[in-house]
Amino acid sequence: MASTSTSRSESESRLTHVGSDINSTHSHSGKYSESPRETFEIDETAAYPTIHPRPKHWQRRLRRAFWLDHPRVRRIWLYIRGPRPKVDLPDPSPFLSLTFYAGGKTRSIALEPTWIRLTRWFTNPWLFIVLAIGYIIGFAFFARAQSFLTPADSFIGCTATYWAANDGCGLDGDDCGPFGNASFDFRCPAQCSQVVLQNPRTVGDEQVDFVPLIVGGGDEQGTYRGDTFICAAAVQAGLISDSKGGCATLQLTGNFTNFLPFTANGLSSIGFPTIFPVSFRFLPTTSLRNCSDYRNEALAFNAIITALLFLVLRPKPIVLYWCLVCIGFWHVSLFSQPQASPPPLDVAFQQFLPALFVAYAFWRLAFRFTLPAFRKAPIEATVWYLAPYWVGVLTNITTDKIPIDRLVASDITARPGGLTALIIIIIILLVIVINQVRVIRKTGWLPWYLGWYIAGGLVTLVLSQLPGLELRIHHYILAMVLMPGTGFPTRLSAIYQGFLLGMFLNGVAAFGFDSILQTPADLRRDAPLGSDLPSFITNSTNYNASIPFINQSIFWNALPDGEAWDGFALLVDDVERYVGTALNYSLSALDPTLIHFFRLAFTSEGSAGDFTMAATLYPNGTWVDPLPGPS
Repeated sequence: MASTSTSRSESESRLTHVGSDINSTHSHSGKYSESPRETFEIDETAAYPTIHPRPKHWQRRLRRAFWLDHPRVRRIWLYIRGPRPKVDLPDPSPFLSLTFYAGGKTRSIALEPTWIRLTRWFTNPWLFIVLAIGYIIGFAFFARAQSFLTPADSFIGCTATYWAANDGCGLDGDDCGPFGNASFDFRCPAQCSQVVLQNPRTVGDEQVDFVPLIVGGGDEQGTYRGDTFICAAAVQAGLISDSKGGCATLQLTGNFTNFLPFTANGLSSIGFPTIFPVSFRFLPTTSLRNCSDYRNEALAFNAIITALLFLVLRPKPIVLYWCLVCIGFWHVSLFSQPQASPPPLDVAFQQFLPALFVAYAFWRLAFRFTLPAFRKAPIEATVWYLAPYWVGVLTNITTDKIPIDRLVASDITARPGGLTALIIIIIILLVIVINQVRVIRKTGWLPWYLGWYIAGGLVTLVLSQLPGLELRIHHYILAMVLMPGTGFPTRLSAIYQGFLLGMFLNGVAAFGFDSILQTPADLRRDAPLGSDLPSFITNSTNYNASIPFINQSIFWNALPDGEAWDGFALLVDDVERYVGTALNYSLSALDPTLIHFFRLAFTSEGSAGDFTMAATLYPNGTWVDPLPGPS
């Protein structure tokens, strides 16, 4: 959008995009010799004083159907429609021009023009090219030091464990061996203390969620259960830094009894009072080197580079925009939130090309109307664009405390405070949208925008009704939806553009172009399936503690009629100990001096459904019935 003054040479106007039709219509008459911009600044009624086309029949019926001939309705419609002909908003005047009074005289200090004059020698395009080449080389070495000097097979993710949940390790855990006499050198990324369970995980008779899974570590040797998040445990043990990541070595120790809880370095573990077949301890030294995570240094480096681009080098707006796109994408892909460790470069380049196409659409729809408007205010542009841009790029950190992981109903209701946070976000978004609608109306483009957004909303509504699929609004999609409405030369539009661009780059670089429609299985993660639950016959009233433990058995009810289930799976102390069709399990192999936990599930063709909550058997013969619901 251009100002009505002719001084705005680089900022584009929506009006000039259609000016060629009128200009060509009158090119031979000599009466209309104005430029396309001037053509659309003349009074529309003066240009066409005698043309009054009669509305067509369908137009008259449409006007009657919507009461557009009614004076009050027509006034509302004319207000919504905005001015005719459409107009452009003026460029914002720089804030940083100070006027003060001293000795009866008025003195002014124009900070923006002064800064532009002092730094004009650094705006040479050749200097920009040389520095851009130097940045690419330096960034490549930075990425090499970050991820490619440590053996690739030593990298593990923040949720790496030696044991899978429920029956994931198979009967007696055979699929997760070896259980002992093995060591492993590993490297963890930074910020693993922030990676938490998104669904409840059952440990014994206790359920934990929204924290890193750490079981044990409180004994003198620091022994952890095999399903503990290794990196979180290493942070708790003080072997690596949460802010810098690091390397360590663990030793598998096989069977261990009575994992003790403790708290250290901001992380707390839970206990497990019985035996488990896999455990590990950390060794005091490791053979790995070059283990530090440089994401914070990379952030400082890239933030300084983007500030220099805005303040000092000041390339053309389109060049500046593409610099932001590339820097943000590769910062996320290689440093702040890579899709794996070490970063898979093939996957990153696979996402980069389509991201560039979307970014080009952002430029055409929004940035080219706003970013050039701050050409003469580089200090302001730095503040309005870069601060929200980096907040968006680092969405994984800046929104970490918001209790919403995904915009799906199950996640929002499951986490405490999720619904409240969603309401607050909706209110803030509504205020922003109302303000942008007010700005758009001033230009006369509101009906055009409303038409496209209503059409998009209807398409989304149709998609949401497709059977077997659920609508999933990823944050990169949210950025794509909102970006077109920011294409106006205002300071708030600049703030919105910076944040939305950063959020889009974070979503695409970290997660790829995930589908807007996903199956319930895609969204479930490791949450319960919602399947039928078996029930124990043995309960707190009929368990006979007088029978010797070696002769005891527990019993459960038979398979329900008319269902597809064909057997049972039994977890004893969180390890699958039985799969079959029997209706009982002997306790003769268990240690009578320990607490034991039992969870039961139906199976179908070898796949288990949901497991029950844990029934607990104490050494004194006390049986505690399981709580209702799945575990």
